[in-house]
Amino acid sequence: MFYNKTLERLNDMLDEGIAGTFTEKSYDESKLSRLEAKWKQYLEQSSLSKANLDRERENLKGLISDISHQTKTPMTNIVMYSGLLCEHLTETGDEFGVKLAEEIIRQNEKLDFLIDSLTKLSRLESNIVDVIPTENNIYELVSCAVTSVKPKADVKNITLLYDIDKSASAFFDMKWTKEAVENIIDNAVKYSREGSCISVTLEVYEMYSEILIADEGIGISEDEIPKIFGRFYRSVDVHNEDGVGIGLFLSREIVKRENGYIKVKSEKGKGSVFSVFLKN
Repeated sequence: MFYNKTLERLNDMLDEGIAGTFTEKSYDESKLSRLEAKWKQYLEQSSLSKANLDRERENLKGLISDISHQTKTPMTNIVMYSGLLCEHLTETGDEFGVKLAEEIIRQNEKLDFLIDSLTKLSRLESNIVDVIPTENNIYELVSCAVTSVKPKADVKNITLLYDIDKSASAFFDMKWTKEAVENIIDNAVKYSREGSCISVTLEVYEMYSEILIADEGIGISEDEIPKIFGRFYRSVDVHNEDGVGIGLFLSREIVKRENGYIKVKSEKGKGSVFSVFLKN
């Protein structure tokens, strides 16, 4: 009987420790065995470590938010003043100066994208934000992602087609998964020739739903496919294109946190097919 009660108390203490609700006042040490006393001491230290970790997490969250916020104002000012400078140089007929001002604006946009991507990545890797999969509509996901990328596709006269069952659903975080799918479609637009076509389709299996994003772009060599999801990796073939090599890495991290995965089929010069597998 004593043995069973001791095991039961130890089990309760462990449950509270896992839940982060263990408190010393819950137990009277005078009534505990030597093993229970050591168990209590360990859980108290674990609770303290968890409290410190939570505090550090909040501090980091504040720091990342501050960095993101503090960079927005000067970058917005750079765009504004560069625009004014561009107008002034246009009026004075200084074509070379206009080109320089436009390049400042373009580089500022790249820097803004980089800071935004790094902020999102830092929040993910530091577990500051949670990717919480819930049952969501796949058609809505794809429609939103395509709509976001369409202006870039229109500039290159690229046709974006998507054929998705409007009733299909899977378990994913709508906000973050839109980011992941959008990054892949954006890459397809970036590395596809003008006047080509990008299609997004869906295959539903027993355990997963597969979103297929097929382009007619430059393709990826077989030896490079394992590398493209690396942080900041950029192929030598695309160094002249805008980008920082973080989009696919971010997409993979998001989908992986939803118990999904991404696969790629590609042939150099013949386009690529990215498959995003989401848990049903």
